[in-house]
Amino acid sequence: MQNRNHDVLIIGGGISGTALLYELARFTDLKNLCLLEKYSDVALVNSHGRNNSQTLHCGDIETNYTLEKALQVQASARMVVNYVHSVGNPEGIMFQYPKMILGVGEQECGLLRERYKLFKPHYTGMQLLTRQDIEKWEPNVALERSGPIAAIGVRDDYSTVNFNSLAGSFLVEARKATGKDVLVEFDTRVKKIEFRDDAYHVTTNHGEHHARMVVVSAGGQSLLFAQRLGYGMQFSCLPVAGSFYYTPQVLRGKVYTIQNDKLPFAAIHGDPDILVEGKTRFGPTALVLPQLERYNLASIPEFLSIVRPDAAVAKVMWDLIKEGEIRRYMLKNMLFEVPLVRSHLFLKDARKIIPSLKLADLEFAHKVGGVRPVMIDKEKRKLHLGEAKINSGKGIIFNMTPSPGATSCLANAERDARIITDYLGRIFYEDEFNSVLKKGA
Repeated sequence: MQNRNHDVLIIGGGISGTALLYELARFTDLKNLCLLEKYSDVALVNSHGRNNSQTLHCGDIETNYTLEKALQVQASARMVVNYVHSVGNPEGIMFQYPKMILGVGEQECGLLRERYKLFKPHYTGMQLLTRQDIEKWEPNVALERSGPIAAIGVRDDYSTVNFNSLAGSFLVEARKATGKDVLVEFDTRVKKIEFRDDAYHVTTNHGEHHARMVVVSAGGQSLLFAQRLGYGMQFSCLPVAGSFYYTPQVLRGKVYTIQNDKLPFAAIHGDPDILVEGKTRFGPTALVLPQLERYNLASIPEFLSIVRPDAAVAKVMWDLIKEGEIRRYMLKNMLFEVPLVRSHLFLKDARKIIPSLKLADLEFAHKVGGVRPVMIDKEKRKLHLGEAKINSGKGIIFNMTPSPGATSCLANAERDARIITDYLGRIFYEDEFNSVLKKGA
């Protein structure tokens, strides 16, 4: 009979949960570990490649990052690269594509030039690209375009990750750890978490597990579990769904556009889709939906149980809607989902990257795109756009929104692993951890 008494139990088999399982198995003296996943395999929701940008964010082409934030992101990305190198990049987890951030018009070009001066000392592979350079890197970006353009580009760097495969690799490596009892249960839904008799009792559709410490890494559902136990009551949730469009292969690598500082949503980008051969994918759009998982109607009641509308939530929503630019953006993104009109509307945005695109080139990517649970801080009455983690200090942690997305999986797992070993009085293998994941730091 399988052991159901664990040192640590992880709920959620996405990129965050599997990264933590790997680090606990590989770099601590914890012996009994368990991961529960409600679906039939790891990383089938937001960590699946069809539901995210497939991007390894390094801070070099993301204009919404300050230099300080970019360097933090760079360190997180380096951990992913080091890990994949340590296991030999099985199944094509990580890919090298050229990448650039495109500036269109004098104002954006000037912004990029200033950004290049600030960032270049920290990103040695970064290049400032003229129109002629852009024509060589991405011919279709410059084709049929008038007016000034410039770009910041990086050619020889890892830019793309299949996070579904990465999560699977974490699971394989965790199971390889010697002297460890690593239990993974799929198709297992957690019904209730209780603390009694100095342990957490986790009731599932397959029976009960007991653990000295629990980590919930289940996206928006993490807040659901937290609030059932009385934690995170200061948070509400604004689920933002992203959709994508396919075109024929018109880009060689990733082309990002400059973030609008007035909009708390990602600017669109285009890149080769690693899961669909011969296609370039453009997006994401940004649509507020009342569900915690895209295309899963069962997650609507879960959303309704955590949104808890009140004056603070109303103020945050009003602050968004009252801004004309944000209001128009939100309306446009609603129309991006409407058949017959969506491709006509999206074409204008996509042409900022590829001016020669035609309507016939665009194809809405059906059942592609996930949901990012953006937290609403009801105490501060504003959106919480960064990482959202609740550490109870009592042996249970809730991870809602890793930032910047899946890139931060190993860095977030490190923070949790240190919290866990401190709480349980166990050992974190510092030297071994640094030699594998922090080389070049």
